[in-house]
Amino acid sequence: MVDALSLSWACWTAQDSWSEAQHTLEEAINIQWRALGKTGLQVTELALGTMTFGNQADQSTAFRILDRAFDGGIRLIDTADVYPLGGGVSLAGTTESILGAWLPAHRDDVILATKCFGAMGHEPNQRGLSRKHILEAVDQSLSRLHTDYIDLYQAHQFDWQTPIEETLRAFDTLLQSGKIRYVGVSNWRAWQVAKGLGLASEYALAPLVSVQPRYNLLFRMIEEELVPLCQSEEIGIIPYNPLAGGMLTGRYRAGQAVEQHTRFGLDNAGPMYQTRYWQEATFAVVDQYRSWCQSHDRDMTTTAIQWVTVQPGITAAILGASTPDQLEKSLAASTAPALTEDDLAELGRLWYDLPRRKEDR
Repeated sequence: MVDALSLSWACWTAQDSWSEAQHTLEEAINIQWRALGKTGLQVTELALGTMTFGNQADQSTAFRILDRAFDGGIRLIDTADVYPLGGGVSLAGTTESILGAWLPAHRDDVILATKCFGAMGHEPNQRGLSRKHILEAVDQSLSRLHTDYIDLYQAHQFDWQTPIEETLRAFDTLLQSGKIRYVGVSNWRAWQVAKGLGLASEYALAPLVSVQPRYNLLFRMIEEELVPLCQSEEIGIIPYNPLAGGMLTGRYRAGQAVEQHTRFGLDNAGPMYQTRYWQEATFAVVDQYRSWCQSHDRDMTTTAIQWVTVQPGITAAILGASTPDQLEKSLAASTAPALTEDDLAELGRLWYDLPRRKEDR
Protein backbone atom coordinates (compact mmCIF):
# COMPACT_ATOMS: atom_id res chain seq x y z
CA MET A 1 0.00 0.00 0.00
CA VAL A 2 1.28 3.46 -0.86
CA ASP A 3 1.44 5.71 2.19
CA ALA A 4 0.07 9.24 2.15
CA LEU A 5 3.54 10.84 2.25
CA SER A 6 4.73 8.83 -0.76
CA LEU A 7 1.55 9.63 -2.65
CA SER A 8 1.88 13.32 -1.85
CA TRP A 9 5.52 13.29 -2.96
CA ALA A 10 4.59 11.57 -6.23
CA CYS A 11 1.84 14.08 -6.93
CA TRP A 12 4.10 17.00 -6.08
CA THR A 13 6.87 15.63 -8.30
CA ALA A 14 4.45 15.10 -11.19
CA GLN A 15 3.03 18.59 -10.77
CA ASP A 16 6.51 20.07 -10.57
CA SER A 17 7.56 18.21 -13.71
CA TRP A 18 4.45 19.42 -15.51
CA SER A 19 5.13 23.00 -14.42
CA GLU A 20 8.71 22.79 -15.66
CA ALA A 21 7.56 21.34 -18.97
CA GLN A 22 4.91 24.04 -19.32
CA HIS A 23 7.47 26.73 -18.52
CA THR A 24 9.87 25.27 -21.10
CA LEU A 25 7.07 25.21 -23.68
CA GLU A 26 6.16 28.83 -22.98
CA GLU A 27 9.79 29.85 -23.31
CA ALA A 28 10.04 27.98 -26.62
CA ILE A 29 6.87 29.62 -27.94
CA ASN A 30 7.62 33.11 -26.60
CA ILE A 31 4.53 34.73 -28.13
CA GLN A 32 3.59 37.71 -26.02
CA TRP A 33 0.10 38.52 -24.77
CA ARG A 34 -1.27 42.03 -25.09
CA ALA A 35 -4.41 43.78 -23.89
CA LEU A 36 -6.97 44.44 -26.60
CA GLY A 37 -7.22 48.21 -26.35
CA LYS A 38 -8.48 49.30 -22.94
CA THR A 39 -10.43 46.09 -22.36
CA GLY A 40 -9.41 43.38 -19.93
CA LEU A 41 -9.19 40.88 -22.80
CA GLN A 42 -5.70 39.51 -23.48
CA VAL A 43 -4.75 38.31 -26.97
CA THR A 44 -1.57 36.95 -28.50
CA GLU A 45 0.60 39.30 -30.56
CA LEU A 46 0.23 36.92 -33.51
CA ALA A 47 -3.19 35.87 -34.78
CA LEU A 48 -4.18 33.29 -37.35
CA GLY A 49 -6.22 34.42 -40.32
CA THR A 50 -8.32 31.74 -41.98
CA MET A 51 -9.54 33.16 -45.28
CA THR A 52 -7.70 30.47 -47.29
CA PHE A 53 -9.77 27.68 -45.71
CA GLY A 54 -12.14 26.13 -48.21
CA ASN A 55 -10.51 27.52 -51.36
CA GLN A 56 -6.72 27.53 -51.21
CA ALA A 57 -6.68 25.02 -48.33
CA ASP A 58 -9.04 22.05 -47.93
CA GLN A 59 -10.33 20.95 -44.52
CA SER A 60 -7.48 18.52 -43.85
CA THR A 61 -4.87 21.16 -44.65
CA ALA A 62 -6.80 23.77 -42.65
CA PHE A 63 -6.78 21.49 -39.60
CA ARG A 64 -3.00 21.10 -39.88
CA ILE A 65 -2.59 24.87 -40.16
CA LEU A 66 -4.77 25.39 -37.10
CA ASP A 67 -2.88 22.74 -35.13
CA ARG A 68 0.48 24.25 -36.05
CA ALA A 69 -0.66 27.73 -35.10
CA PHE A 70 -2.08 26.50 -31.81
CA ASP A 71 1.07 24.51 -31.00
CA GLY A 72 3.08 27.63 -31.82
CA GLY A 73 1.23 29.61 -29.18
CA ILE A 74 -1.35 31.50 -31.25
CA ARG A 75 -4.62 31.91 -29.38
CA LEU A 76 -6.36 34.59 -31.47
CA ILE A 77 -8.14 33.20 -34.54
CA ASP A 78 -9.77 35.53 -37.05
CA THR A 79 -12.32 34.63 -39.70
CA ALA A 80 -15.39 36.07 -41.46
CA ASP A 81 -18.73 34.75 -42.58
CA VAL A 82 -18.02 35.62 -46.21
CA TYR A 83 -14.76 33.62 -46.41
CA PRO A 84 -13.00 31.91 -48.17
CA LEU A 85 -11.25 34.69 -50.05
CA GLY A 86 -12.10 34.55 -53.72
CA GLY A 87 -14.88 32.02 -53.26
CA GLY A 88 -17.83 34.28 -53.92
CA VAL A 89 -21.37 33.73 -52.68
CA SER A 90 -21.32 30.05 -53.62
CA LEU A 91 -18.59 29.30 -51.05
CA ALA A 92 -19.47 31.94 -48.43
CA GLY A 93 -19.58 30.35 -44.98
CA THR A 94 -17.26 27.47 -45.88
CA THR A 95 -14.36 28.82 -43.84
CA GLU A 96 -16.45 29.19 -40.69
CA SER A 97 -17.77 25.65 -41.18
CA ILE A 98 -14.25 24.24 -41.42
CA LEU A 99 -13.14 26.21 -38.38
CA GLY A 100 -16.28 25.06 -36.57
CA ALA A 101 -15.29 21.43 -37.04
CA TRP A 102 -11.94 22.11 -35.30
CA LEU A 103 -13.01 24.65 -32.72
CA PRO A 104 -15.03 22.72 -30.08
CA ALA A 105 -12.01 20.87 -28.71
CA HIS A 106 -10.12 24.17 -28.35
CA ARG A 107 -12.91 26.63 -27.58
CA ASP A 108 -11.87 27.42 -24.01
CA ASP A 109 -8.31 28.20 -25.10
CA VAL A 110 -8.80 30.52 -28.07
CA ILE A 111 -10.12 34.01 -28.67
CA LEU A 112 -12.48 33.77 -31.64
CA ALA A 113 -13.05 36.73 -33.95
CA THR A 114 -15.35 36.81 -36.95
CA LYS A 115 -17.04 39.44 -39.11
CA CYS A 116 -20.19 40.28 -41.01
CA PHE A 117 -21.00 42.57 -43.93
CA GLY A 118 -20.22 40.64 -47.12
CA ALA A 119 -22.84 39.09 -49.38
CA MET A 120 -24.05 35.76 -48.02
CA GLY A 121 -26.69 35.41 -50.74
CA HIS A 122 -28.07 37.21 -53.75
CA GLU A 123 -30.86 39.11 -52.00
CA PRO A 124 -30.24 42.75 -50.96
CA ASN A 125 -30.84 42.04 -47.26
CA GLN A 126 -28.26 39.26 -47.19
CA ARG A 127 -25.39 41.70 -46.90
CA GLY A 128 -24.42 44.96 -45.20
CA LEU A 129 -24.77 46.19 -41.64
CA SER A 130 -28.51 46.59 -41.26
CA ARG A 131 -30.05 45.35 -38.02
CA LYS A 132 -31.84 42.62 -39.96
CA HIS A 133 -28.68 41.27 -41.56
CA ILE A 134 -26.49 41.51 -38.45
CA LEU A 135 -28.96 39.63 -36.24
CA GLU A 136 -29.36 36.91 -38.86
CA ALA A 137 -25.66 36.77 -39.72
CA VAL A 138 -24.50 36.20 -36.15
CA ASP A 139 -26.86 33.25 -35.67
CA GLN A 140 -25.64 31.69 -38.88
CA SER A 141 -22.01 32.20 -37.85
CA LEU A 142 -22.63 30.69 -34.41
CA SER A 143 -24.19 27.64 -36.06
CA ARG A 144 -21.32 27.15 -38.51
CA LEU A 145 -18.69 27.70 -35.81
CA HIS A 146 -20.36 25.31 -33.36
CA THR A 147 -20.13 27.77 -30.48
CA ASP A 148 -22.65 29.77 -28.50
CA TYR A 149 -20.62 32.99 -28.37
CA ILE A 150 -18.11 35.00 -30.37
CA ASP A 151 -15.35 36.84 -28.52
CA LEU A 152 -14.87 39.65 -31.04
CA TYR A 153 -17.57 40.43 -33.61
CA GLN A 154 -16.52 42.90 -36.29
CA ALA A 155 -18.07 44.94 -39.06
CA HIS A 156 -16.07 43.78 -42.07
CA GLN A 157 -16.51 47.00 -44.06
CA PHE A 158 -18.19 50.37 -43.62
CA ASP A 159 -21.80 50.34 -44.82
CA TRP A 160 -22.63 53.57 -46.63
CA GLN A 161 -26.30 52.57 -46.89
CA THR A 162 -27.01 51.99 -43.19
CA PRO A 163 -26.90 54.61 -40.39
CA ILE A 164 -24.09 53.86 -37.95
CA GLU A 165 -26.57 54.13 -35.07
CA GLU A 166 -28.56 51.21 -36.48
CA THR A 167 -25.42 49.09 -36.77
CA LEU A 168 -24.21 49.97 -33.27
CA ARG A 169 -27.61 49.23 -31.72
CA ALA A 170 -27.66 45.81 -33.39
CA PHE A 171 -24.20 45.03 -32.05
CA ASP A 172 -25.28 46.21 -28.60
CA THR A 173 -28.26 43.85 -28.73
CA LEU A 174 -25.91 40.96 -29.49
CA LEU A 175 -23.62 41.91 -26.62
CA GLN A 176 -26.51 42.17 -24.16
CA SER A 177 -27.80 38.76 -25.30
CA GLY A 178 -24.41 37.13 -24.67
CA LYS A 179 -23.88 36.10 -28.28
CA ILE A 180 -20.80 38.30 -28.56
CA ARG A 181 -18.33 39.67 -26.02
CA TYR A 182 -16.73 42.66 -27.80
CA VAL A 183 -17.35 44.79 -30.91
CA GLY A 184 -14.76 45.75 -33.51
CA VAL A 185 -14.57 47.06 -37.06
CA SER A 186 -12.45 46.28 -40.10
CA ASN A 187 -11.52 48.53 -43.01
CA TRP A 188 -13.10 51.64 -41.44
CA ARG A 189 -11.40 54.97 -41.90
CA ALA A 190 -10.42 57.11 -38.95
CA TRP A 191 -13.40 59.48 -39.23
CA GLN A 192 -15.78 56.51 -39.37
CA VAL A 193 -14.26 54.98 -36.26
CA ALA A 194 -14.38 58.36 -34.50
CA LYS A 195 -18.04 58.79 -35.39
CA GLY A 196 -18.80 55.26 -34.16
CA LEU A 197 -17.03 55.93 -30.87
CA GLY A 198 -18.93 59.17 -30.38
CA LEU A 199 -22.34 57.66 -31.09
CA ALA A 200 -21.67 54.64 -28.89
CA SER A 201 -20.75 56.98 -26.05
CA GLU A 202 -23.73 59.27 -26.61
CA TYR A 203 -26.28 56.45 -26.62
CA ALA A 204 -24.52 54.21 -24.06
CA LEU A 205 -24.05 51.41 -26.60
CA ALA A 206 -21.35 48.73 -26.78
CA PRO A 207 -18.08 50.56 -27.57
CA LEU A 208 -15.77 49.75 -30.46
CA VAL A 209 -12.70 48.10 -28.94
CA SER A 210 -10.63 47.26 -32.03
CA VAL A 211 -9.95 47.99 -35.67
CA GLN A 212 -8.62 45.63 -38.32
CA PRO A 213 -6.89 47.54 -41.13
CA ARG A 214 -4.49 46.59 -43.90
CA TYR A 215 -0.94 47.39 -42.81
CA ASN A 216 2.57 46.34 -43.84
CA LEU A 217 5.93 47.71 -44.97
CA LEU A 218 4.42 48.53 -48.37
CA PHE A 219 1.18 50.08 -47.12
CA ARG A 220 1.23 52.45 -44.15
CA MET A 221 -1.68 54.81 -44.76
CA ILE A 222 -3.16 54.06 -41.33
CA GLU A 223 -0.28 55.86 -39.64
CA GLU A 224 -1.64 59.25 -40.76
CA GLU A 225 -4.93 59.28 -38.82
CA LEU A 226 -6.16 55.85 -37.74
CA VAL A 227 -3.21 54.88 -35.54
CA PRO A 228 -3.12 58.23 -33.67
CA LEU A 229 -6.88 57.99 -33.11
CA CYS A 230 -6.58 54.45 -31.76
CA GLN A 231 -3.70 55.39 -29.49
CA SER A 232 -5.62 58.38 -28.16
CA GLU A 233 -8.81 56.38 -27.53
CA GLU A 234 -7.05 53.13 -26.52
CA ILE A 235 -8.45 51.08 -29.39
CA GLY A 236 -6.74 47.81 -30.30
CA ILE A 237 -5.23 47.51 -33.79
CA ILE A 238 -5.12 44.05 -35.39
CA PRO A 239 -3.63 44.48 -38.89
CA TYR A 240 -4.14 42.02 -41.72
CA ASN A 241 -1.93 41.54 -44.78
CA PRO A 242 1.42 41.95 -42.94
CA LEU A 243 3.14 40.17 -45.85
CA ALA A 244 1.38 42.19 -48.55
CA GLY A 245 -0.29 39.13 -50.03
CA GLY A 246 3.05 37.28 -50.04
CA MET A 247 4.97 40.02 -51.79
CA LEU A 248 7.21 40.54 -48.75
CA THR A 249 8.18 36.86 -48.61
CA GLY A 250 10.37 37.38 -51.67
CA ARG A 251 8.42 34.80 -53.63
CA TYR A 252 7.52 37.15 -56.48
CA ARG A 253 9.76 39.09 -58.85
CA ALA A 254 9.22 41.60 -61.65
CA GLY A 255 8.34 39.92 -64.95
CA GLN A 256 7.07 36.79 -63.25
CA ALA A 257 3.71 35.40 -64.39
CA VAL A 258 0.89 35.41 -61.86
CA GLU A 259 0.52 31.96 -60.29
CA GLN A 260 -2.88 30.31 -59.97
CA HIS A 261 -4.12 29.51 -56.44
CA THR A 262 -2.05 32.34 -54.96
CA ARG A 263 -3.60 35.57 -53.64
CA PHE A 264 -2.77 37.20 -56.97
CA GLY A 265 -4.30 34.43 -59.07
CA LEU A 266 -7.66 33.89 -57.35
CA ASP A 267 -10.68 34.32 -59.62
CA ASN A 268 -12.52 36.91 -57.52
CA ALA A 269 -9.78 38.42 -55.35
CA GLY A 270 -6.72 38.23 -57.62
CA PRO A 271 -7.36 41.49 -59.50
CA MET A 272 -7.69 43.37 -56.19
CA TYR A 273 -4.34 42.07 -54.96
CA GLN A 274 -2.70 42.81 -58.29
CA THR A 275 -3.96 46.38 -58.09
CA ARG A 276 -2.58 46.69 -54.58
CA TYR A 277 0.87 45.23 -55.08
CA TRP A 278 1.62 43.82 -58.55
CA GLN A 279 3.27 47.04 -59.69
CA GLU A 280 6.71 47.84 -61.08
CA ALA A 281 7.47 50.27 -58.26
CA THR A 282 6.48 47.68 -55.66
CA PHE A 283 8.76 45.04 -57.14
CA ALA A 284 11.63 47.55 -57.05
CA VAL A 285 11.05 48.27 -53.35
CA VAL A 286 10.76 44.55 -52.57
CA ASP A 287 14.16 44.07 -54.25
CA GLN A 288 15.55 46.72 -51.88
CA TYR A 289 13.98 44.89 -48.97
CA ARG A 290 15.41 41.58 -50.16
CA SER A 291 18.91 43.08 -50.33
CA TRP A 292 18.54 44.61 -46.86
CA CYS A 293 17.49 41.29 -45.35
CA GLN A 294 20.36 39.48 -47.04
CA SER A 295 22.91 42.01 -45.82
CA HIS A 296 21.51 41.80 -42.27
CA ASP A 297 21.15 38.01 -42.25
CA ARG A 298 17.40 38.23 -41.69
CA ASP A 299 14.51 36.32 -43.19
CA MET A 300 12.13 38.43 -45.28
CA THR A 301 8.93 36.84 -43.98
CA THR A 302 9.93 36.89 -40.33
CA THR A 303 11.17 40.47 -40.47
CA ALA A 304 8.09 41.83 -42.24
CA ILE A 305 5.80 40.41 -39.56
CA GLN A 306 8.11 41.41 -36.73
CA TRP A 307 8.15 44.97 -38.10
CA VAL A 308 4.35 45.14 -37.86
CA THR A 309 4.21 43.78 -34.29
CA VAL A 310 6.64 46.39 -32.93
CA GLN A 311 4.95 49.43 -34.49
CA PRO A 312 3.27 51.89 -32.09
CA GLY A 313 -0.29 50.97 -31.19
CA ILE A 314 -0.30 47.52 -32.77
CA THR A 315 -1.97 44.75 -30.78
CA ALA A 316 -1.53 41.71 -33.03
CA ALA A 317 -0.59 40.84 -36.61
CA ILE A 318 -2.79 38.41 -38.53
CA LEU A 319 -0.87 35.61 -40.22
CA GLY A 320 -2.22 33.86 -43.28
CA ALA A 321 -1.24 30.49 -44.74
CA SER A 322 -2.42 27.95 -47.28
CA THR A 323 -0.05 25.25 -45.97
CA PRO A 324 1.30 24.54 -42.46
CA ASP A 325 4.89 25.04 -43.62
CA GLN A 326 4.15 28.65 -44.53
CA LEU A 327 3.59 29.40 -40.85
CA GLU A 328 7.10 28.50 -39.70
CA LYS A 329 8.86 31.71 -40.72
CA SER A 330 5.86 33.78 -39.59
CA LEU A 331 5.85 32.23 -36.11
CA ALA A 332 9.57 33.02 -35.84
CA ALA A 333 8.67 36.71 -35.62
CA SER A 334 8.18 36.28 -31.87
CA THR A 335 11.66 34.87 -31.28
CA ALA A 336 13.75 36.74 -33.86
CA PRO A 337 16.45 39.16 -32.65
CA ALA A 338 14.98 42.57 -31.89
CA LEU A 339 15.00 45.18 -34.62
CA THR A 340 17.27 48.06 -33.65
CA GLU A 341 16.41 51.73 -34.06
CA ASP A 342 18.70 51.83 -37.09
CA ASP A 343 16.96 48.75 -38.54
CA LEU A 344 13.55 50.36 -38.10
CA ALA A 345 14.74 53.60 -39.67
CA GLU A 346 16.17 51.80 -42.71
CA LEU A 347 13.08 49.66 -43.18
CA GLY A 348 10.85 52.67 -42.69
CA ARG A 349 12.37 54.37 -45.73
CA LEU A 350 11.03 51.68 -48.07
CA TRP A 351 7.51 53.12 -47.87
CA TYR A 352 8.69 56.53 -49.01
CA ASP A 353 10.08 55.11 -52.24
CA LEU A 354 6.61 54.02 -53.33
CA PRO A 355 4.33 56.36 -55.32
CA ARG A 356 1.05 57.38 -53.71
CA ARG A 357 -1.92 56.19 -55.73
CA LYS A 358 -5.65 56.76 -55.53
CA GLU A 359 -6.07 53.00 -54.96
CA ASP A 360 -4.09 53.31 -51.72
CA ARG A 361 -6.71 55.51 -50.08
